[in-house]
Amino acid sequence: MSPPSPPPWVHPGVRLIEAERSVGWAEIAVQADAFEAAFRAAGGRVVLPPDGVPALVAALVAAERSGVELHLSRRASAEAAAKPHEPGFAVLLETSGTTGMPKLIRHDFRRLRGRLRGAADPDARWLLAYEPAAFAGLQVILTALAAGATLVSAPGAGAVDLARLAVRHAVTHISATPSFWRAFLLALDGEAPPLVAVTLGGEVADQPLLDRLAARFPTAKLRHIYASTEAGALFAVGDGKAGFPAAWLNDGIDGVGLRLSDGVLEVNSPRAMLGHDGGWLSTGDVVEVRGDRALFAGRLDGRVNVGGVKVSPEVVEQVLLDVPGVRDALVQAAANPVTGHILTALVVPAPGTEETALRAAIRTAVADLPPAARPRLVTMTGSIALGAAGKKTRKGTA
Repeated sequence: MSPPSPPPWVHPGVRLIEAERSVGWAEIAVQADAFEAAFRAAGGRVVLPPDGVPALVAALVAAERSGVELHLSRRASAEAAAKPHEPGFAVLLETSGTTGMPKLIRHDFRRLRGRLRGAADPDARWLLAYEPAAFAGLQVILTALAAGATLVSAPGAGAVDLARLAVRHAVTHISATPSFWRAFLLALDGEAPPLVAVTLGGEVADQPLLDRLAARFPTAKLRHIYASTEAGALFAVGDGKAGFPAAWLNDGIDGVGLRLSDGVLEVNSPRAMLGHDGGWLSTGDVVEVRGDRALFAGRLDGRVNVGGVKVSPEVVEQVLLDVPGVRDALVQAAANPVTGHILTALVVPAPGTEETALRAAIRTAVADLPPAARPRLVTMTGSIALGAAGKKTRKGTA
């Protein structure tokens, strides 16, 4: 007996490869039937703890059929929220919680798929470098499902293991954070996957990294995406430059209105979360206009109080990343009995870089910053650990 036809957002030729096991629509359909029976019995809202991409896809299919809210949990111990559920199908996503307690954000497929582009592409091979249950991870999964592509995933794997997988499976498309891309480039040892699409999101895409990616994958389409769990997928920048055209602040882009309020970017998006009745949403991202370019200058809630002066670790990090010989950097706060906090920096040198010369170049680069923004301790390291979302984990903001 052949499996039932997939919903319109799943191409029947899709193939998922997880932990080297291949799963197609027929197996997904069987698991979706089992989920559907359980969801209809539970009713209302159900929680899916992290259990791999095939199970997530089957649960999405089942939740849509049974008309329930599906809470895609990023934590194995998550429970259904006490807040009453809304009627009908929806996907509930957790924010990362990097600046506080995670929030539950409600979307439907129209919003989640609002910026997905392209027709069927069975030759595409995607690597999943985001958490599956995160907004960005779900965007990658839905894109591969619609295209009938192959999606390669490895739960819990870091950049080194994912780089090996990308080469082994001849991956053609990767969407990941800038932090992941820096680690990915360092992990590649000679051989590289045949990428045709390189996408960055989730963090500021700095110019040195964009230039390195363009040089390493000269035939690939390079773009960085701006999105959030609350506001949805907003816009993509494909001109190879950091930031976005300042004209978009007046004209908008792709149906999204953009404006600055006291230097913080606000958006008016048709793809915002369910329950948002239109109007402007604050992103919390500080933006500076320089000439014809709008550049990101850190998170408003990520600033650190150093002796009464508010400084942005992300801005200082961008200065370090511009230093020749620096492959990656992490700037964060440390407690100090005199100033309350100081900034410290972890720096990953490029292979073959002489440490004394690099430290001198860093001192020169930060000399023009206000004293409070200059890192007081610079430590050289071979790599920078990333959180589950593929982003750097900061501590000590105040």
